[in-house]
Amino acid sequence: MAKLYIVPTPIGNLEDITLRAINVLRDVDFILAEDTRTTSHLLRHLGIEKPMHSHHKFNEHATVGRVAESIAAGRDVALVSDAGTPGISDPGFLLVRKCVEEGIDVETLPGATALIPAVVQSGFPCDRFCFEGFLPQKKGRMKRLAELAVEPRTIVLYESPYRVVKCLEQIAETFGAERRVAVVREITKKFEQTVRGTVAEVLAHFKEHEPKGEFVIVVAGYDPKAEQTREDDENDVE
Repeated sequence: MAKLYIVPTPIGNLEDITLRAINVLRDVDFILAEDTRTTSHLLRHLGIEKPMHSHHKFNEHATVGRVAESIAAGRDVALVSDAGTPGISDPGFLLVRKCVEEGIDVETLPGATALIPAVVQSGFPCDRFCFEGFLPQKKGRMKRLAELAVEPRTIVLYESPYRVVKCLEQIAETFGAERRVAVVREITKKFEQTVRGTVAEVLAHFKEHEPKGEFVIVVAGYDPKAEQTREDDENDVE
């Protein structure tokens, strides 16, 4: 039976593609790409020529039915996003759900994603963590941050470089300026960097150094004991 393959692609360093992913991209009948121009660059690097169709957040509602029909008719299809694993803050969920509903096999390959390297190198506990992806840009954003302020697990957020400073300001407001944070940018790329410290310290850094690139913000989970110690210290100073 034909199937849908979910294929992670490199988030920066093209050497992070797996041998299995290369073989799948070479063997499928066609590839669904978030941006065909971006995927064309990867395929040229890999020496693969394959028909592609656009599949992104603006058209996925309209295309999932036709794609499922193509797979049911015997055509193997690979879904890729511009970078990382489809479905993780990228299009993919709707197509996977449609295939599951239609009894079509879905095979997801392991591979590149920004959140795992970021949470591991943050230095915070990573046996359990809370992945939030991109927070709401406006409505509900502060409410969600207030809820996360008492989340005991390590928290992982994606953020645009244009909103990193504002996001850190909001975290300082809701979590407290002394909460520990690690901001990782440009994972796997030439200028990869991790800035660690309190929210206040990391915020000061990015106010001085303009944020550029792709960002993952990792925040230490809420620790009632540490919070009480901080409050006691502040009271002693007063």
